[in-house]
Amino acid sequence: MFNSQKISLTSLLGADYAKSAAEGASVLQGIDPNAAERIITDEIDLFPEEQQRRGDDLLEKVGRRVIAPFTGGHDGAASDSFKNAAKINASPLGGYCCTRLGEDGYLYFTGKSEHYHASLGHGFNGYKLANNARALGIPNATHNNTRGFITRTLERELINEIADSDKKTLDRVVNLETGSVAAEAGIKMMLNRFYKSAAAKPDAPNKNKTPVFLVMRDDNGGPGANYHGTAFIAQTLRGMWPEFAAKAEEIGLYKTVPVVINDIEDFKAKLIKYNQGRYKTAGFLHEIILMNYGAVRLEKTYLREAYELCRKYDTPVLVDEIQSCMWYREMFLFKRYGLKPDFVVIGKGFAGGEYPASKIITTGGMDTLDQFGALVTNGQEEIASLIYLITMLFVKINGEQIESLSGYFFDKLRELPGKYPSLLDRIEGMGHLAGVRFHNAEDALEFARSLNGEYIDVSVQAYKKDFPPSVLLKPPVTASRKCLDFFIGKMDNALAGLPRIKY
Repeated sequence: MFNSQKISLTSLLGADYAKSAAEGASVLQGIDPNAAERIITDEIDLFPEEQQRRGDDLLEKVGRRVIAPFTGGHDGAASDSFKNAAKINASPLGGYCCTRLGEDGYLYFTGKSEHYHASLGHGFNGYKLANNARALGIPNATHNNTRGFITRTLERELINEIADSDKKTLDRVVNLETGSVAAEAGIKMMLNRFYKSAAAKPDAPNKNKTPVFLVMRDDNGGPGANYHGTAFIAQTLRGMWPEFAAKAEEIGLYKTVPVVINDIEDFKAKLIKYNQGRYKTAGFLHEIILMNYGAVRLEKTYLREAYELCRKYDTPVLVDEIQSCMWYREMFLFKRYGLKPDFVVIGKGFAGGEYPASKIITTGGMDTLDQFGALVTNGQEEIASLIYLITMLFVKINGEQIESLSGYFFDKLRELPGKYPSLLDRIEGMGHLAGVRFHNAEDALEFARSLNGEYIDVSVQAYKKDFPPSVLLKPPVTASRKCLDFFIGKMDNALAGLPRIKY
């Protein structure tokens, strides 16, 4: 069982703040002072044993219709591309732990935590504390100039968590909204060393150089292995808008250079090449688990050597932890690797799927943009910050359990290639973030279709022209051993049933 803990607004945010919020609720809403006091001291059990057991009990109902289908739906007004990809039958009517109830009345297993962001599954009990904050009238909406106490507390806690691995630099938090905006902020800070962000600013130190971004190379030699969101420049870094990117390179605006995965000699050669003449490396951007490229994992020794080279050549490094944050006991995977980046982008897992609420954490040296250079109006949401703090507390008190279950899941996965060598090449990733790598794409697609037919949510990146033949997995960190065994068992059965299997 996972550890739980009872929390209240008073215990999480401090008695002084909770008391002031209660007094404010009495004045503004007319709430009886005694009732307000009960709200701030009301203790919510983070993850009670009853919920854990009920989540496990629901596994036997996965793939079964548990309620009558919802028949009053419609198609909405989505764009053509969204309509073509829609699976409305599976759209959520509800969810609990590792399961989702679809509009078709069937129960689904969330094998990839929805789209990799429901770190604590569905219906996590601890998030009910947010209802108490809302009952007091604590506003979610704030202004950039009026960052609330909860958000400021979160900023402090994030820096404290990072301090163990970097005692000198990472001490600034920019509260944004989505991972795309957070990654874009880092790209803009990198570009600010080449171009001034406002007319009144002094000239940038590298104004006469062409900035070069180093990103992860795909197996075809292009930049398709990197993914840092859907902002425009980030899309060009991964090969989208090729005509625009080519024109930008032609006129010396910026250049993208892909580096070979886990090949330090290639990295070194390109770093040297693009730090002479008219070029200067603007930055190195990477994930640690490339969930948008088959869950390939960058090696610790590779990244450590790459970081040393980047320091030598004055090249800022951005580690994109949107996928990996909160799926490991350290909260940040770069801490396990012992890395010292200039930028850390976080989101998804910290907010548990309740809010976007992404952030970029950086250093004083890279803190060069004015307020409007990296800003979104609702980036400082107070209730979203409260959700962050709740998620962080759960991982803190369950680090050992998460580590144990993560290792158990990955070890079980690694048994599969030996059992099905004609189908499987290897297992990619680490722990809960994993990819089942097939020898060919046809088998990967058939495997995913088989699991989807059993109402198990996994995916293959078949929307890409040249995609790694990997089926992507990412169960919530709240998944019990029973839940993980259920998942592994379903995968084993699906592999055994593939028509192309050869013994």
